[in-house]
Amino acid sequence: MLINLAWRNLWRNKLRTSIMLSAMVFGLIGVVTMMGFMTGMYGNMIDNAIAWQTSDLQVHNRQYVDNPELKLLIHSPENVTKALASMPEVKAWSSRFLVDGMVASARSSRGIRINGVDIDDEAKVTPLASKLVTGTWLPIEGRHPVLVSQKTADRLKLRLGSKVVLTSSNVEKDVTGAAFRVAGIFKTPSTGFDDGNLYVRRGDLMKMAGLDGVHEIAVVLNTTSSKIGSHFSNELALQVKAKLEIANKGNLNSIRDWQKIQPMLATIISQIGVSNAIVLAIFMLAMGFGIINIMLMSVFERTREFGVLMAVGMQKHKVFTLIILETGLLGVTGGLLGVCGASILVNILQITGIELGGMAEGVGALGVDTTLYPQVSVLEYFSTFVTVIVVSLFAALYPARQILKLSPVDAMAEKH
Repeated sequence: MLINLAWRNLWRNKLRTSIMLSAMVFGLIGVVTMMGFMTGMYGNMIDNAIAWQTSDLQVHNRQYVDNPELKLLIHSPENVTKALASMPEVKAWSSRFLVDGMVASARSSRGIRINGVDIDDEAKVTPLASKLVTGTWLPIEGRHPVLVSQKTADRLKLRLGSKVVLTSSNVEKDVTGAAFRVAGIFKTPSTGFDDGNLYVRRGDLMKMAGLDGVHEIAVVLNTTSSKIGSHFSNELALQVKAKLEIANKGNLNSIRDWQKIQPMLATIISQIGVSNAIVLAIFMLAMGFGIINIMLMSVFERTREFGVLMAVGMQKHKVFTLIILETGLLGVTGGLLGVCGASILVNILQITGIELGGMAEGVGALGVDTTLYPQVSVLEYFSTFVTVIVVSLFAALYPARQILKLSPVDAMAEKH
């Protein structure tokens, strides 16, 4: 009976209740969509960093991590690749020979990291081969092909077939170099990565440096380790790392997962929940004050009515329950409609995406795609709905107290 009475009381003033519900619904749609947008942006940043830069795991000479000298090659790389081949979790790996040098054209020159890669293996580890703006992936035949980024090509005024000169120090600390021709131009989501990397065949670079070996082995797993369920995790990478450590005799090589390679990614993951909680808390605070205002007006209008009810024998705890039920029903209705509306909008945006437009250049420095897709988990929808109800119930306490502290005689004497 109290529930029916509370529902009728809620709709005594239809305009006021409708305005409050509209504020709750549109506010929730905005907040949930914003949370999904932020989660989607962070997730996109992490996925791109793993796909293009870190892979799931990387192996280096232990000293190379702190001091990337040319001579610090991976110890017994064949043992590492043999161990990787025996693991069903591993999808592919690529051995790289890395040199910091200069790239020069007839127009300009700049410092850059020269990545010497095995053509077939690298194509399985990164999406580079399938994301070329123009040209082709590094060919098996041909003299000294090189892949440069769109940004490097623009800076050095390069196009397909252009000649560039790569220079660096060789194993004897002498300056060495060779002429290469642009075979392809790539573009990744990260402008910072594009600015500092180019790709050549590993054999060409080892010949130029006068040294054979491997500086880095990048490993990708069959199941992406960046996300398990709705949570970002490096759990799978750590499991493979533990197996690789068995083959790392003498602990001479460093095996790092993607969170160790780029600690910023771990920081981002820890901040996702915090930033969403702050946004939700601000909305709930505003919504709570709105409900308090609505309920104060509602109960003050009915002060004499509550006095009569208490005078004819209605116990105060039932009056309290009636007011709590009114705000609870308001919270359930607003929360349900708001979460459903947000779910519909997020599902649509997950298909169409959100074009960043003029912001694309800025977020490119963070490794974010120009089109974002919001991500909201079922748990986030549910927790938002529950939070709305809890805040609504708390917001009813003050208006209810204002009525309960009055005696029936005083309440009936009120002239609201």
